[in-house]
Amino acid sequence: MQARVGARAPAAAAMAPSPTRRRRQCRVSAAAVATPAVRARVTHSMPPEKAEVFRSLEGWAARSLLPLLKPVEECWQPADFLPDSSDEMFEHEVAELRARAAGLPDDCFVVLVGDMVTEEALPTYQTMINTLDGVRDETGASACPWAVWTRSWTAEENRHGDILSKYMYLSGRVDMRMVEKTVQYLIGSGMDPGTENNPYLGFVYTSFQERATAVSHGNTARLAKAHGDDVLARTCGTIAADEKRHETAYGRIVEQLLRLDPDGAMLAIADMMRKRITMPAHLMHDGRDMNLFDHFAAVAQRLGVYTARDYADIVEFLVKRWKLEALESGLSGEGRRARDFVCGLAQRMRRAAERAEDRAKKDEPRKVKFSWIFDREVVI
Repeated sequence: MQARVGARAPAAAAMAPSPTRRRRQCRVSAAAVATPAVRARVTHSMPPEKAEVFRSLEGWAARSLLPLLKPVEECWQPADFLPDSSDEMFEHEVAELRARAAGLPDDCFVVLVGDMVTEEALPTYQTMINTLDGVRDETGASACPWAVWTRSWTAEENRHGDILSKYMYLSGRVDMRMVEKTVQYLIGSGMDPGTENNPYLGFVYTSFQERATAVSHGNTARLAKAHGDDVLARTCGTIAADEKRHETAYGRIVEQLLRLDPDGAMLAIADMMRKRITMPAHLMHDGRDMNLFDHFAAVAQRLGVYTARDYADIVEFLVKRWKLEALESGLSGEGRRARDFVCGLAQRMRRAAERAEDRAKKDEPRKVKFSWIFDREVVI
């Protein structure tokens, strides 16, 4: 699963550092990015009779999920944040955008591009949700609340990559052709988060992942503001707010599963935590750097955009939100062991992150070229 499909980079591979050295240099970010080992292929792991749980929740989904979506007429659009190409002041506004963007260092653009590429692979994420048994869109335009949610969630998310891509194009700071190639490679490569066509696992994954993207965009907003680009900061902050709203929805689904099937839901949470949450862009590459995702993640770790500590914080947040420590009723012995494992995970991860940070301080800084910024080097 770590193989990046469709890329050829023999020269880069020949010059690449040894796996041992690469692991040492990127070890702090390892917990945050969680690139998985090759997994045994498991599909349709939810027992068929549990599909009834999701059928029974359709009315609840219509009442409690769909209201979290915003009507299109009330949604922000990328044009709200970008120069208006039909306005006579367009060139002036673009010049102002470029002046603001000039104040951002290259490493900020690396994390901004990485976030944008992740958002632009949206077709993969909709496809992944539609692999889940019991909640998929069976026709492509189904009126089932699960299907309506997935399509509308996708429509809201689509604005995120759109606005970031247009910003970067206008900024003149990035090699858009290499960025666009990265997006195409990523969509073609797909993703395998280990959800096994199982909506129990799938909704645990999305609960975690939506919060992770909210953290990442929120921290990118703070970086942009610190470097004087208030418009980009407001843009990233607005994206983060969308992600938080979507996280609320997915978290509510898991709450319902814990209510109706506490043992099954608890085992699913532990299953995903043991696998570690795979970041959706873990198969990212640009046709040159086969370790592009790891390098991007290392920059994000160094800048504090998304870190191993953030990963642990999200685990702790979900334990508290879902009140797992107090969960007793309906758990089997295996379910109680799963609960204890998950409830103790954040503390163990923080200790591991601290040790990794101490080791990383002893490593020599290393620079990597990023094709996204015209092969300029950035410290990882």
